[in-house]
Amino acid sequence: MADALGTAASRSQSKPLEDYGLIGNMVSAALVARDGSIDWLCAPRFDSPACFAALLGGPEHGRWLVAPVEPGRTTRRYIPDTAILETRFETEAGVVTLTDFMPLTHDEDKIEVVRIVSGVSGAVPMQMEFILRFNYGEAVPWVRRRDYGLSAISGPDAVELHSRVPLSGRNMTTHADFVVRAGEDVAFTLSYHRSHKMAHFVEDHAESLHQTSLWWREWSRRCTYRGAHHDAVMRSLITLKLLTYLPTGGIVAAPTTSIPEALGGSRNWDYRYGWIRDSTLTLYALLDCGYREEAAAWREWLLRAAAGHPQQLDVVYGISGERWLPEIEIPWLPGYENSRPVRIGNGAADQLQLDIYGELMDALHAAREAELSSLDESWQFQKALLEHVEAVWQTPDNGIWEVRGPPRAFTHSRMMCWVAFDRAIKSTERHGLDGPVEHWRTVRDAIRRDIVCNGFNLEKNSFVQHYGGDALDASLLLMPQVGFIKRDDPRLAGTVAAIERELLHDGFVLRYATEEVDDGVGGREGAFLACSFWLADAYAMLGRMDEANTLFDRLLGLRNDLGLLAEEYDPVARRLVGNFPQGFSHIGLVNTACNLAGAEGPADQRARRVAPRNGHARKAPAAARTRSGP
Repeated sequence: MADALGTAASRSQSKPLEDYGLIGNMVSAALVARDGSIDWLCAPRFDSPACFAALLGGPEHGRWLVAPVEPGRTTRRYIPDTAILETRFETEAGVVTLTDFMPLTHDEDKIEVVRIVSGVSGAVPMQMEFILRFNYGEAVPWVRRRDYGLSAISGPDAVELHSRVPLSGRNMTTHADFVVRAGEDVAFTLSYHRSHKMAHFVEDHAESLHQTSLWWREWSRRCTYRGAHHDAVMRSLITLKLLTYLPTGGIVAAPTTSIPEALGGSRNWDYRYGWIRDSTLTLYALLDCGYREEAAAWREWLLRAAAGHPQQLDVVYGISGERWLPEIEIPWLPGYENSRPVRIGNGAADQLQLDIYGELMDALHAAREAELSSLDESWQFQKALLEHVEAVWQTPDNGIWEVRGPPRAFTHSRMMCWVAFDRAIKSTERHGLDGPVEHWRTVRDAIRRDIVCNGFNLEKNSFVQHYGGDALDASLLLMPQVGFIKRDDPRLAGTVAAIERELLHDGFVLRYATEEVDDGVGGREGAFLACSFWLADAYAMLGRMDEANTLFDRLLGLRNDLGLLAEEYDPVARRLVGNFPQGFSHIGLVNTACNLAGAEGPADQRARRVAPRNGHARKAPAAARTRSGP
């Protein structure tokens, strides 16, 4: 068994994240490498155990390779305005394309992956290697031959592999060798189902491709962004849609777990869940580009997940609103680039992070301003929430970055408590809702005085990460966006200057200096891409448009050839790091593009506590236009 499965020491080096593309069906998603290998797939949901886990180990932990036998030149693209990935292999024998996609589904327990090899010229010898390993690369399934291909079962999980190509098995791996000639199509279909239920199949792969393409093109046509960066924004919106769990409307932060924030390090977290913190920025990104249905579904997920006693509001929830996300380690996976441990679940769910109260109140205020639908039924919950915030806002917490060091009085956390009361006051003023407004104003003003007195460092002429310290924090760049200080406040200019001085490294922004902050983890990390987008937003709010556009252009240059971004960027290794693709990075891209597009964008809308533009088209003036990609 050990010889057949291989060992961690025998695995090949991890592929750069830039090599991967994303396909999905809004229930789960897969990462497809440039070499034609699917190295990551969780079935049937984003947060289910992976059945292909080579991303966090080697081929022996599960992968599905379809590629030419002989190497050659490889190019790839998404079919425009879709999530359908097309890889073109050019060899001495000829040219083929590999089309990968996941058909849409109405059954969250059934997912399918379709791979079509099409001959363009010549006659190209091809290979297929299918290594199915359930439970994150640990469980070898029982495989049986079928007239359509094979059936594989392990415990609750079952997969059917359908193809007209003859299959053979050796060393617990399924192989196929075949030749594709010009004008020919050879298709493979993976169909997952619960093992106690009936198998299902894609009856016509060509029709499935047509219907999937048609659906995505129709969806993409709803985009109302007309700025200079349309292609980049559209790809980010498609990526956000792929990270949506359609049955509930929840959006996962990323489809992966444990991709390290520093290669070889231990900053490895599971991001296959939904964070309350992402709520407001997600709403603005969707609404400003015309996607009201998605924004409404996300808002409804938030309300269902957060429902209950305010003291029990969690930081992060499962995609159906699950609260219990125990963090455990998987010992048999060596990790991406040997970065241990590999974790599933997320211990941050048990932390106190006070900023989430402000994020939730801000999101619900933005939804009310945008008239998504009546939110009167949530107002009683919001008022109860404020009673709790009033009682706890002075409590040290773990902060926006979910530090595992000592709790502190984080400036950003206190600021978001201010936001919670501010948005409640604005909701009563603008929408006639009832509440003790004068009392809320008193609390809001008290929080503001506390932050101004304790969160501003006179020596640095800057707000700092936490009271009593002098470390900086990129989250302070959000102060003008949430309306806490005005854009002409000299303290904003001082804070931006300090962050440029201490956190702007190699052209990108760090969350904080890990060598100066006891975050309970240790080790370095890359530049957090969302923070760099926030700096571009701050530049725009300060009227420094040339610098804003230059930074935005630099960030666009970090995308891979398919337009995808990870959580962070390592300027030393010159590689994307962190979970991939990262929703927060793509949300930042969309919002910053809108902020630079020549009309009031999300930053100004949020600062003024007014409605998102509900998809009003914007076109950047000539002076604001920059190129749309690397």
